[in-house]
Amino acid sequence: MSPITIDNIIQASERIQVHRTPVQTCTALNDLASEPNAPVELFFKCELFQKTGSFKFRGASNAVALLSDQEATHGVVTHSSGNHAQALALAARNRGIPAYIVMPTTTPDIKKAAVLGFGANIIECEPIQAVREKTAEEVRSKTNATLIHPFNNPNVIAGQGTIALELLSQVKDLDAILIPVGGGGMLTGMSIAAKALKPGIKVFAAEPAAVDDTYRSFTNRERATNEVAKSVADGLLTNLGDIAFSEIHKNVDGVFTVSEKEIIHAMELVWGRMKLCIEASAGVGVAVALYNKEFKQVVKKEGIKRIGIVLCGGNVDLVKATELFQKFKE
Repeated sequence: MSPITIDNIIQASERIQVHRTPVQTCTALNDLASEPNAPVELFFKCELFQKTGSFKFRGASNAVALLSDQEATHGVVTHSSGNHAQALALAARNRGIPAYIVMPTTTPDIKKAAVLGFGANIIECEPIQAVREKTAEEVRSKTNATLIHPFNNPNVIAGQGTIALELLSQVKDLDAILIPVGGGGMLTGMSIAAKALKPGIKVFAAEPAAVDDTYRSFTNRERATNEVAKSVADGLLTNLGDIAFSEIHKNVDGVFTVSEKEIIHAMELVWGRMKLCIEASAGVGVAVALYNKEFKQVVKKEGIKRIGIVLCGGNVDLVKATELFQKFKE
């Protein structure tokens, strides 16, 4: 039995105070995604406009809201170098409780400043996953704070699933949804919601080829991990979580990967054509729609015409982004 249901997701949508992010379209990208005799329309769910600049605020808000009063007095703790750190810091501030964020020493100062700006406490550690987890556990033990995992938490997953509720109410007759995947919290929540509300819809995951553990896990039906986690899509470097792995074959119809160059090209196109300052992780779904030949074959074979794509965030270093654009130019 799934730990997350459509009822959990609907309740989360009624509970959390988040932006109902807009959906935008772009004729130029539609043309690039279309094949001869197989036109498609792309509908971009703009989570870069969510509070804290990414979808992560949905799940963090739901998890914090569901803490008991006694749990809340001790605050929350997590380990994160990016979007979840900011999201949990703001969610905790909104409830008036402490937040302890374990962050690697390599985290850019701009991200640390954002977390501090929301009133959270930062505990720095070595940039090693095992050390991050150990440090978070030490903080939890010392403070009695509740650990809010970035993706392997049912309440976080239910919060992320609210994206699908909104998207399906905003765009009628969607045939498919493309969702970027790292740890799989958003993919799990959205796929549960989408299939419950519209059983015939196709749900696809988009992943960097450089960190393709979800693709391998889905294809081989065996848990896979990445020995080296390095990609321009730094929000998608985490291995697929336990909950996501247990759920992925129930509601996900396929996983598709794209190269680093394709991710950057897609990101630059969205910046240039749509004037949306997305981060590289948000470019992964766009890249699959534009460049992945296998995906295009599936679209044509299944008669898919209307595709929703989640632009998952916009927390990007502008200087580094422009450097990437220059590096990957043909």
